[in-house]
Amino acid sequence: MRAVFYIAQSSEEGRKAGIREIAEHINSPEPFLAKILQKLSKDGLVLSSKGPNGGFYLDSSGLKRPLADIVQAIEGDSIFNGCGMGLSYCSEANPCPLHDDFKKIRAQIVVMLRGTSIGQFNEGLIQGQLTLNK
Repeated sequence: MRAVFYIAQSSEEGRKAGIREIAEHINSPEPFLAKILQKLSKDGLVLSSKGPNGGFYLDSSGLKRPLADIVQAIEGDSIFNGCGMGLSYCSEANPCPLHDDFKKIRAQIVVMLRGTSIGQFNEGLIQGQLTLNK
């Protein structure tokens, strides 16, 4: 998510961000970040261009995407319906010890991730209300 938010900020400034720049600003190893960005690019969540002025960027439709799309692309849908303890057998009929409490928390997380766009979060960063680093 931090990489996408950094890319969104750069895009709002009218520029593309390179992998090295992104890695430095979000304190992430380049090889790890490259794999994530490759996946996000393949899924259409971020755009990229090659060449001397290349890099990663978001267009207006990308800024409208919900945060849930990022999570789903990288982590799958377990945050939306999985067990808080990671147990495969956990269900309403066979609940784990955290089932009821985690179900409430998960519902709040899902509402936040699906109800907040990348652009909305980016506005908070641009206005200085939120931060990605010190």
